[in-house]
Amino acid sequence: MSTSFPEFMNAKLVAEYLDLNEKKVYALANDGLLPATKVTGKWLFPKAMLDKWLLESCHNGVLNDRLLIAGSDDPLLQMIVGNMANKLGSTALVGYTSTGTRQGLAMLSKGHVDMCAIHWGHADEAPLRHPALLQQYPGHKNWVLIHAFERQQGLVVSHEIADCINARSLNPQELLASRWRWALRQEGAGSMRALEEWLHGHAFNIDMLTKADICYSERELASSIARGQADVGCASQSTAGEFGLGFIPLCREAFELVIPKNIYFRTLQQQLIQALSDPEIQAKGDQLQGYNFQRTGTQIWSAN
Repeated sequence: MSTSFPEFMNAKLVAEYLDLNEKKVYALANDGLLPATKVTGKWLFPKAMLDKWLLESCHNGVLNDRLLIAGSDDPLLQMIVGNMANKLGSTALVGYTSTGTRQGLAMLSKGHVDMCAIHWGHADEAPLRHPALLQQYPGHKNWVLIHAFERQQGLVVSHEIADCINARSLNPQELLASRWRWALRQEGAGSMRALEEWLHGHAFNIDMLTKADICYSERELASSIARGQADVGCASQSTAGEFGLGFIPLCREAFELVIPKNIYFRTLQQQLIQALSDPEIQAKGDQLQGYNFQRTGTQIWSAN
């Protein structure tokens, strides 16, 4: 066997380097399990990333002191991550960035993060929608889907609108009028998907709304409304509650966590899952409103 390998290798060299059948190398690359990139139709494998992949494959990986989360935004999950980070101090890295469902899954498939939070439509349809969504991404065969909670999704509105609705001088469909300014989420966010479905039910579309701002998290959206920069946007009831804003429910949705199987049993991942069932955490969720913890921690799906 050769003792020296180039910085970038083809499948034949990788097969030699890893002592695998060349067909197995192609299969791993096509499934997104082996770090690789296609250049002019041919696979290239960076040796540095292969070495990292090998380390990660050993004894559930070496990055046991790191938990990076991307995907959908949620106030309660932010609270859990903040509590964990505070308790762990400098002994581990725990972080959560709101990227929206689709970008979070893309980051997970590339190994940039360790977990992805998702929501993609009505709770009743999630058992079919969520697995179908995951299967669009390389590496999904190594993923498991865990139910975090159900939550109420709907329209977060200004105090002016909330007062009008309470007085029955305004109905939700009238929010489509041009006078109301909408704060929108980025493309690929679950909240954007929920809004598009509601609009479709009223023979409307995103382009027909008066856009005030594009927001990259639910909190940013609520902040825009609270500051008077927008009048209405689509987000969770807990987000509206956090900012003291009005809320019009549209649907219940499943909020779930996607975790790679090979790191599922790491300490930090398990601590986060356990925190979702903590009575104090759930009590705070009840204060924010809109949560249902009946199936929290249940495994929903795993690729065969």
